[in-house]
Amino acid sequence: MQAGVKFIPLIVAGLAAIAWGLPAAHRLRRPFDTAAALIVLAGVIAAAMGVLLVIIPDFFR
Repeated sequence: MQAGVKFIPLIVAGLAAIAWGLPAAHRLRRPFDTAAALIVLAGVIAAAMGVLLVIIPDFFR
């Protein structure tokens, strides 16, 4: 399980992107709300990959 610990910052970064992007997607004006929504999507992908790599460190090999 120690090999997967190095992917915890990926989970934290993903959750931070989600936490910032969800309110920003509703708060910002037209072209910037789309960018905030894309950041939320990237955060979801990063958090999911981080969880997957913490649980199974050699998943993508």
